[in-house]
Amino acid sequence: MKKLFRWKLIKKLDKYIIVKFLGTYVFAIALIISIAVVFDINEKMDKFMTNDAPLKAIIFDYYMNFVPYFANLFSPLFVFIAVIFFTSKMAENSEIIAMFSTGMSFKRLMRPYMISAAIISIVTFCLGSYVIPEGNVTRLDFENKYIKKKKIDYVRNVQLEVDSGVIAYIERYEDYNKTGYRFSLDKFENKKLVSHMTARSITYDTLSEYRWTIKDYMIRELKGNKEHITKGDKMDSIIVMEPSDFLIARKQQEMMTSPVLKEYILKQKQRGFANIKEFEIEYYRRIAMSFASFILTTIGLALSSRKTKGGMGLHLGLGLALSFSYIMFQTVSSTFAINGSMPSIIAVWIPNILYTFIAIYLYTKAPK
Repeated sequence: MKKLFRWKLIKKLDKYIIVKFLGTYVFAIALIISIAVVFDINEKMDKFMTNDAPLKAIIFDYYMNFVPYFANLFSPLFVFIAVIFFTSKMAENSEIIAMFSTGMSFKRLMRPYMISAAIISIVTFCLGSYVIPEGNVTRLDFENKYIKKKKIDYVRNVQLEVDSGVIAYIERYEDYNKTGYRFSLDKFENKKLVSHMTARSITYDTLSEYRWTIKDYMIRELKGNKEHITKGDKMDSIIVMEPSDFLIARKQQEMMTSPVLKEYILKQKQRGFANIKEFEIEYYRRIAMSFASFILTTIGLALSSRKTKGGMGLHLGLGLALSFSYIMFQTVSSTFAINGSMPSIIAVWIPNILYTFIAIYLYTKAPK
């Protein structure tokens, strides 16, 4: 009978902690994002008015997609604040001591916290991988039209493998007329050049996939010691590439769902396109961010479960410092990966690995 009572009590405590955790997490998001929206409106109001942005577009195209994007981006911060805030309050009210007095271990106390972290982790991953990228298309289009007015409309020195052993090169491509200038196409067999095409310009046909119109071209075909040259004014050809393969828009990686992003990375790697670091970082970051909920929850619980004279303020200050340092460290390591030779997956996971060691250390020092 006594064991049955204790089991029911533990289940009630689990529900109590889960509700407290998730409720505080949602409240923290609502509070901080509301403040962020107010500051953002104050900062961008002049640009909205100057560029005649419609009120409907401001609300539904921009801010309705702004809120989930930044809420998901700073999810680790909200997790930390939620754990520190309500756990410190429970410790201050001696609720943690009462739980331990029933024979509950710190490991057992972590169970509802980990369940809550798992819920947040799954929601964060699903939003970041499938839902938010769709909204980012609308939000970034609004920014390019009414705020920053920056759109990538040309690119230089494009080189990629369009087929096995076939390398295309464009000196300059301009998107407004879908035309590339100083084009060349080299075909190799057994690492030997067998065909070399040069052209003054190449224009993409938007009505047909992979169809290009080549103008003022010359083709040199090499067969042993013989060379055959063909010249012409205009020729339609199928080349397996399209402008989106090399004309990378600002924050394009944020507009792709994870399956599309993975497929794009593999496709560009096969083509020998080097400028995909930002896409790799975005793909791995979405996975790493979901695991961060477990790490930061453990750190927050270990810090705030002990009753101290400093009260909630000390725990909250330390928690905010750690959470901001985590976000800053993640940004710095990503920058090193983009500008250096560090593999993207390692750069993204370094903060998680480092803070896992911090979580293990604090766990060993937590009240038992």
